[in-house]
Amino acid sequence: IHCSEVHYSVNSKPYYAVGFRNDKGGYELRSKYFKGCTSKDITSVIRNKDHCLLFEGFMDYLSFLTIKNIQNSPVDVIVLNSLANLPKEKNTLESYKCISAFLDNDQAGKRAVQELQSTCNNVNNLSYFYSACKDLNEYLCHKQQNKQSQKLKRSGLKR
Repeated sequence: IHCSEVHYSVNSKPYYAVGFRNDKGGYELRSKYFKGCTSKDITSVIRNKDHCLLFEGFMDYLSFLTIKNIQNSPVDVIVLNSLANLPKEKNTLESYKCISAFLDNDQAGKRAVQELQSTCNNVNNLSYFYSACKDLNEYLCHKQQNKQSQKLKRSGLKR
């Protein structure tokens, strides 16, 4: 529902990747060997709500849906697909009564949250939930690994 298998070629050699469609009709592409896009833009899911979830990348958005065990967010969602897209979304973000920011735990992510908090109403920096990890996707991966390790320990198997 959120992703597609995208086939493309480089120098006549065929490739495929997971594609996450953006608002320009292009795709963010991810495979074992490639991370890129066909055209860089945000991905937005607007339901005309007062609350917006803001993600730096689509893997973080998909991780959020997995953690919450839901198919779609009940509120508006903006996936920047790059912090470079943040300035062009400022007007849109300023219109929300509440923004829940799930940005990366690096200097760029922290600066972006500070910038948002200086110009927008009620910006909640939720990166503290995954403060020991780079981002929400890494947090989910660690959580899944820990669950698997606990299962192995309970079954008497060692890893």
